[in-house]
Amino acid sequence: MTPTMPPTANSGTAFASFLAAQRPLIESYLRDHGPTAAEGPEQGELSRYLYDPLARFTAEGGKRVRPVLCMLGAAAVGGDPRTALPVADAIETFQSAALIHDDIADKSELRRGQPCVHVTEGVGVAINVGDLALVNVESQLLRTGDYPASVRLRLLEEILAMEERTLEGQALDLGWARDARWDVGVEDYLFMASHKTAYYSAATPLAAGAICGGGNEAQVEGLRTFGMQTGLAFQLQDDLLNLVGDAAKQGKDFRSDITEGKRTLMVVWALEHLDGAARGELLAILQAETTDQAHLARAVDLMDASGALEHARTYAHGLTAEAKSRLAGVDLDLAARETLLSMADFFVERKG
Repeated sequence: MTPTMPPTANSGTAFASFLAAQRPLIESYLRDHGPTAAEGPEQGELSRYLYDPLARFTAEGGKRVRPVLCMLGAAAVGGDPRTALPVADAIETFQSAALIHDDIADKSELRRGQPCVHVTEGVGVAINVGDLALVNVESQLLRTGDYPASVRLRLLEEILAMEERTLEGQALDLGWARDARWDVGVEDYLFMASHKTAYYSAATPLAAGAICGGGNEAQVEGLRTFGMQTGLAFQLQDDLLNLVGDAAKQGKDFRSDITEGKRTLMVVWALEHLDGAARGELLAILQAETTDQAHLARAVDLMDASGALEHARTYAHGLTAEAKSRLAGVDLDLAARETLLSMADFFVERKG
């Protein structure tokens, strides 16, 4: 059922503070536990062509939201956030793999303000670097001595399920583009975005962190549900920012979703609700792969006229409100609960 609850006031400060406090721990752990070439005659070449490009990409960072959510999940069930660092590292490593491969599929040029790995290293090397990251997701969990075998096995099951769901979402996203599918509906989009983004952006990080912190089944599943809804809201806000966010901050990425013909909620809603010439005009812009600023602006105007932008905002805030209400029935650490509620607001009120 479509959430219809009204937007809530921004109270994302607590999560922003938690993110800032935990990020140095994440950065340090990533530096110390990244894969490196074994000593031997080809160590230098392997470092050059494989390990160093991944290390550079990882060091360029991002906000580190996903690994910090692992730590928050552990704290929410009364555990030490640091117990979640190995699985936090694994999920961030999966993020690196996904982004390296996504940039190749999308023919992107920039990532985090820097040239994409396939731009600097070539497509073949970049694919291999992304594959190394994927292998390292599971290997670092298998090799860590921080968890008993039973916990390692459960975490591996969580991570593998997350990877599979993400690949399913990516398959739909890429397949619709390849086959020029413009008959995609709102429910189709929500299924795709939930799989492609919500599992690995919030649901699995929170659930895996809770497992590390010793949470019970009700806590783990409550946090997973909360993460599915807030993770989808996160994606909707990302899509909105690509259209109506800060153009200067996004640079070449601003309105790139239109250039790439992305099937976002705003696009599929607009195509369902616009009639005749207006629908045809929007579809022509989406199919043209244009970078012309006037054409991109016109596409945004058409989506806005259809009510798509407002629908996406309302839906994202409705998801957030529903996620908060469901969290009320889960037994969690009080301070961590407040940070989780703040996280939900942070996801839909952020400007970048």
